[in-house]
Amino acid sequence: MTTHLKTYFTHSRSLAIGAIFASVGFLFGNWVTWIPYVKQKFALSDAQLGLLLLSMPLASTLTNPLSALILNRYGMRATTIWGLTAMALAYSLPVNVPYIWMTSIGLGLMGIGIAFTNVAMNTCVTSIERQDGIYIMSTSHGMFSAGGMIGSALASILMGLKVSPALHIAGVSVLIISVAFIARPIVMSIHEEKRTTSEAPKFAWPNRILMGMIAISFCTNVTEGTMADWTAVYMRDIVKSNDFYIGWGFAFYALFMASGRFIGDSLIPRYGSRKILVSGGILAAIGIMIAVLLPHTFTAILGFGMVGAGVSCGAPILYGSAARVPGMAKGAGLAAMNTFSLAGFLAGPAIIGLVSSALNLSFAIGLVAILALIWAFLSSRSNLY
Repeated sequence: MTTHLKTYFTHSRSLAIGAIFASVGFLFGNWVTWIPYVKQKFALSDAQLGLLLLSMPLASTLTNPLSALILNRYGMRATTIWGLTAMALAYSLPVNVPYIWMTSIGLGLMGIGIAFTNVAMNTCVTSIERQDGIYIMSTSHGMFSAGGMIGSALASILMGLKVSPALHIAGVSVLIISVAFIARPIVMSIHEEKRTTSEAPKFAWPNRILMGMIAISFCTNVTEGTMADWTAVYMRDIVKSNDFYIGWGFAFYALFMASGRFIGDSLIPRYGSRKILVSGGILAAIGIMIAVLLPHTFTAILGFGMVGAGVSCGAPILYGSAARVPGMAKGAGLAAMNTFSLAGFLAGPAIIGLVSSALNLSFAIGLVAILALIWAFLSSRSNLY
């Protein structure tokens, strides 16, 4: 069960790309914990907050069709390093700026960085897997989740200690840029396969097989987007947790997601992608209902943790499968799936905000349980690679 983890953490290129995944997660975990602060700072309603949160995934979705072209022009290695650096710089804007339109621009810049970095670092993973004969996709996504857990927990603790947001965010940005600088020589050692013009990755419309994956990914992305953008707000507004616990709903979600991904490289070959996705959808639905029906600090944290476990292997399975879809150029399958499935991440936070304003946040989050069951059903009937 743990042999693949030993291989991962003793393999220099796996560890370097894992540090990139962890850094992206760390940035994201820090940001989501500050969402209630931004809501309070600008006196936003749930609907207004939902629309503001569209900025990041909207920019990411609109930019994503260009990611395969950027990879072809600059290479997956350079795009990974510079994309992460750009994200770290953009991260300093959303919480610190004095006007809400500046927050929106900052989130948009982060979204652009995510679009390029996401496709580039996942392409690096598939290249390492092919070149070195190891399976590291799930563990790499586990590093993202571990980074998110640590980032969210750290931000929650510092928020409880009343540390200045400006000081906290500046420290995070410097840390992530340092990681990019340290990891760069090893990431640049990953073999960049040369392609002819006809083989160059381009954005491509998905074929029937990829559309099935996109449908599942849409559901998992709505779930992930909801957990990322609304757990901290839920913990403050519905559960009425104090500041020390506001970020722990997302932290436990990320903890269980990371745990599932770290063992995913062992579980997926043993039980198969289909069974893992079906079981994950059911588990996520149960976790959401626990958090909604028992809105207390520790039961909500437990429920969100179950959602993290349920969704944990979704992205590794779907990203890996998209990268291996027959008849599509390297990077094109990932770019196409990202473009369409990120619509879930785009629509999720806004819809949750609108439903919450019309009814309440508990009901809005409860609707995501239905999507989790839909992804379980679709997974039982889809082709995966």
